[in-house]
Amino acid sequence: MLSACVPDKTQVSPSDGASDGGSPTASGSTGDGVYGQQIEWNTCGDLDCATIQVPLDWDEPEGETVDLAINRYPAADQDARIGSLLINPGGPGGSGLGYTEAFVSSAGTDLLDAYDVVGFDPRGVGESTPVACGADSTIDDYYMADVVIESQADVDAEVQRTAAFAAGCEQATGDFLTEVDTVSAARDMDLLRSLLGDNALHYMGFSYGTQLGATYAELFPENVGRMVLDGALDLTLTDQDLTLGQAGGFENSYRNYLAWCVDQGDCPLGSTVEEGLAETTALLDMALEEPLFTASTHDLNRNLLLYGIIVTLYDEASWGYLTQAFEEIETTGTGAVMYQLANFYFDRDPSTDTYTSNSTWAFTAINCADSTDREATTFADIEDFTVEAEEVSPTFGWWFASGTGCDGWPESDAETVTSLDEAAAGGADKIVVVGTTNDPATPYAWAEAMADQLGAPLLTYDGEGHTAYGRSNACIVDNVDGFMVDGELPDSGTRC
Repeated sequence: MLSACVPDKTQVSPSDGASDGGSPTASGSTGDGVYGQQIEWNTCGDLDCATIQVPLDWDEPEGETVDLAINRYPAADQDARIGSLLINPGGPGGSGLGYTEAFVSSAGTDLLDAYDVVGFDPRGVGESTPVACGADSTIDDYYMADVVIESQADVDAEVQRTAAFAAGCEQATGDFLTEVDTVSAARDMDLLRSLLGDNALHYMGFSYGTQLGATYAELFPENVGRMVLDGALDLTLTDQDLTLGQAGGFENSYRNYLAWCVDQGDCPLGSTVEEGLAETTALLDMALEEPLFTASTHDLNRNLLLYGIIVTLYDEASWGYLTQAFEEIETTGTGAVMYQLANFYFDRDPSTDTYTSNSTWAFTAINCADSTDREATTFADIEDFTVEAEEVSPTFGWWFASGTGCDGWPESDAETVTSLDEAAAGGADKIVVVGTTNDPATPYAWAEAMADQLGAPLLTYDGEGHTAYGRSNACIVDNVDGFMVDGELPDSGTRC
């Protein structure tokens, strides 16, 4: 199985942080059943917080349970309150708890008047019962290393490396490791909707959060309230097609960055986009042969250099950081700034060599629990896929095609949703899809596809970066809030 899809990231900021990973052993008994429990809210700074119990395995809803951590920002105008609004920042593996304050800082006033904003760490993530995979050094060895595959022996070695890492995750996490799939997370959301006292689920999901929301709509169409899916995935695509889409998306965004860099003057990579692409390839090749000094535990190898580039393409406000990183490499031959950027991608603190969240390995566990493509990868597969990937991404295609995906990871019997039913989900009345024309991680064509499959209106942001609400312009906020608060659907084809 070939896949190198990358998890969602936000604008790079030196002050960004994340919460601790939580306990990997939290569990309990359902008693009268999970739907009979009461939420006990506590004050957590400016928010309310609580923990509920959800079934470890939804095939056994009266069996063992695990924790689901939630928080809440109460509606500012309780007289105008519509209900609760669940939010998910994507990933998979992104912390909804950590996202709540950022969301309310950028959301429209009308929306914050009308809804209790409820964040949650999905199963396997953060302060909910998390996926655990061992010591930070073990995580470093697996995710930060350069992987070069030039033969079937290299493929076999990489599959074995994944199997060894997954065995450590299974030892630390137990049977829960294969129960962190998206359908189970959607069932958790319906339980949460019920415990919050809402007859309908109101929801805003971003990137992977659109997959989670669309999955919910497919499973519980009668419970869908108002739903916005921003930065949509196309659930009908194969793992390889998703990877090719992202490869092309990041190539396009990187070329747009280079055009911007050249326009700024004195771009460290050259005076034209073509020169910048050639220099980037040369730097990646150099970092593979001789990683750059960083004054930290790890030198900047090719893998880390690539992640440092990728993370800045999620928001054009971060492009300046990328230029700084390239300036350091070109003028001093060192890679400290680029190393910092790569660490931001991994939610890792390079000053302590520790991870600030479990988002990186939760991403792997959730994707592999969802994966329906479990055929063994061969070197011939990788060679063929590399040709396809490099057609859409001459700069990064080799990397997107170089992995062995979930080969070696324990298989899951999880249910998956790979198609959407317009009539069942009621998308034409209940759902709005938002797409960004130059989105690197969830290409605009995916938003077009999801809107078409759901029969939902498509709201378009003409711009750069990943997702639109809260990071684009007032036109997007006004159209989304008009729908969420007043039920006013934007005209399909509206562009902002």
